[in-house]
Amino acid sequence: MAGFLKSSRLLLRKTTDLRVYTPRRNRVKEKWAATRVKHPPTRLALQHFDATYGAQLGELWPSVRVALLTEKKYGALLNNFSIESSIADLQAQRCRDFISNRYGGAEPSEVGAEKQTREADADDQQMSPPPLSPNIKCFVFPRGDVTRFKPARPDKHGLLGYYLMDAASVLPCLALNVQQGHTVLDLCAAPGGKTLALLQTQLIRFLCVNDASVSRTSRLKKVLHSYVPKQFLTDEQLRVTSFDGTKWGEIERNTFDRVLVDVPCTTDRHSLLEDDNNIFSRSRMGERRRLPQLQVELLLAGIQAACPGGEIVYSTCSLSLNQNLSVVEQAVYLAQENFGIQLQVVNLRGLTKLFGDTFCFAPDLRLGEMVVPHLAANFGPIYLCKLRRLT
Repeated sequence: MAGFLKSSRLLLRKTTDLRVYTPRRNRVKEKWAATRVKHPPTRLALQHFDATYGAQLGELWPSVRVALLTEKKYGALLNNFSIESSIADLQAQRCRDFISNRYGGAEPSEVGAEKQTREADADDQQMSPPPLSPNIKCFVFPRGDVTRFKPARPDKHGLLGYYLMDAASVLPCLALNVQQGHTVLDLCAAPGGKTLALLQTQLIRFLCVNDASVSRTSRLKKVLHSYVPKQFLTDEQLRVTSFDGTKWGEIERNTFDRVLVDVPCTTDRHSLLEDDNNIFSRSRMGERRRLPQLQVELLLAGIQAACPGGEIVYSTCSLSLNQNLSVVEQAVYLAQENFGIQLQVVNLRGLTKLFGDTFCFAPDLRLGEMVVPHLAANFGPIYLCKLRRLT
């Protein structure tokens, strides 16, 4: 053994001496030194957000910035199709369904219970709760609790008990107000969380699910088969397509009672945390600049696909005014000018009243509502705006 150690030390010394006497021009560089990106997309995204969101959000931006750079919180969308309820397991983890409680599920403290009750009664008199899609349940941990959910377990039929997603992503599905017998279009559906939330209502007569990407549509199908029984995935009840969503007004016009337009966007949180497939990479600069125009075209297609009297919810996971309010304003104008379609913006302020104890909402938006990330409630960003088609 001693001889082995001695020979090893001698070999190490020779290797070191060999490197010392190797001419510098013949030394091989470490691989990471040749492949390191000088300006990674995540850094470019942060610089862009500091410039734009700093001006847009003002004093709110520093706290939002910290939250965006921190791991987000998830919600557990309960799968009503599973025969083995996961409610007891989720409640044992100290989770609560933020939807079932009228005021976002916050328990009033003993000291302030009477005061909160009086304030709630006053709010009831001023504003009635907005109509929401029923039967959707989503469990979250309390504010400030960053515990991770345990993986969902399959029941005896192989269906998983819940789907993990940003809890704020459920809000557009709630705002859509799906009712019995409705036909629904999910125009940009992948990866499938919102589609799954809509199916939890178990009220939709026919659901059309579309995404322009064939690979993303394949992933969406796998999600559906993991959560929904086969008898609910028949052609009579569900259609999955991979068409260009901007052309939907030419494919099916004046057809659907409800349309969800959850458009591709800068996906702010992903852009700050992941270099892979980041829209701020230099090779995707043109694609990023074209986003607002694509979003307008998709929303216009969704508006045309809705029937008169139908409702459309537009949503993004970005804080950008150019991708949110400006897109809605332009689409409403073009719908009237080019197609003679009149639209009414539906007030969603009641939604913020209901769920203000769960999410942090941006103040004073002139169109729609927006969940902004906050360390104590690190959901979002999610922007949503609801339109009602009048003609």
